[in-house]
Amino acid sequence: MTDITLPVKVIVICGEKGGTSKSTVCTNLAAHFAGEGVDVLIVDCDEQATSKNWIDRRDDAIKEGAKIPKIHIAQKTGKVYDAITDFANRYQLVIVDVGGGDTQETRTALAAADVAFIPFAASQADLETLDHMNEVIGLAKGLNEDLKTFGLLSMLTYHPTQKHYKEAREFLKDYEEIDLVNHSIGFRQIYKDALRDGLGVVEVKKKSKARSLAAAEIQLFAQDIMR
Repeated sequence: MTDITLPVKVIVICGEKGGTSKSTVCTNLAAHFAGEGVDVLIVDCDEQATSKNWIDRRDDAIKEGAKIPKIHIAQKTGKVYDAITDFANRYQLVIVDVGGGDTQETRTALAAADVAFIPFAASQADLETLDHMNEVIGLAKGLNEDLKTFGLLSMLTYHPTQKHYKEAREFLKDYEEIDLVNHSIGFRQIYKDALRDGLGVVEVKKKSKARSLAAAEIQLFAQDIMR
């Protein structure tokens, strides 16, 4: 475990719409920070248990000799505020994977978070969900005034340009509670492959352009979080 002091303790990955790469973001951030020597716990609040299943496969790989760091897991549903704040006292970094929807888990996790990220695709269906999430975040900040919240462009099938970020920021200007993080996550098969194997893309050994691009996305995103 590293002795570094992190600027955040609790990261929540949430959003009203399903299928926006929330668990992919969660597991890859966990793998990145664990690789940096951080003692990481994932709290899986989603009934689909994607992060929990990823950890199970990861633990199997470790038992078989894979040289990857251990990542802890806890499954919690309902009112998760007390559990998350307790975990934050016992682990260097807690990453919370919340299922899609305006749920009790989402609202109570936001009340315990330092920072929250809302992955969304550049589609009308995804953008329309941000209106309600903006309201939910506003309510959460009534209880947690230090909460910072950002939109994260995800599942991009193209390399984003400054124009794309400008357009996304223009759209988000009507949502005072949600800023846009500086980097994005692409739609790449390598993310699916890593999830299947209990790995983060930064841990995939096979060298390829897709692996390099995905690893860079996660590393840059992690740098955004640590600033």
